Amino acid sequence: MKEVDKKTFEDEVLKAEGLVVVDFWSPKCEPCKELMPYVAELAEKYDGKAKFCKLDAAANRRLSISQKVMGLPTIAFYKNGEKVAELTKDISIEDVEAKLKEFI
Repeated sequence: MKEVDKKTFEDEVLKAEGLVVVDFWSPKCEPCKELMPYVAELAEKYDGKAKFCKLDAAANRRLSISQKVMGLPTIAFYKNGEKVAELTKDISIEDVEAKLKEFI
């Protein structure tokens, strides 16, 4: 998983072709930290089919707000630079994988 921030988000996510999955998280968010290893496993499983990035929402607050991320954890799905779906708060990794399968 590639770590993105306000400097790299546009190039890595908004200008990317194909499917990009962004894990919005925060170091103080326990559910985020619980979910992250499973998201990393999905990143390996779907390598070549989708790009996976993670963004520290606490360190990139304005960017998170501009992407309409209001709660954590949030997993956002972008296709050719456009947000096409989002899962937030009480998410299971099964939810993430099911949503991912809709777009690949």
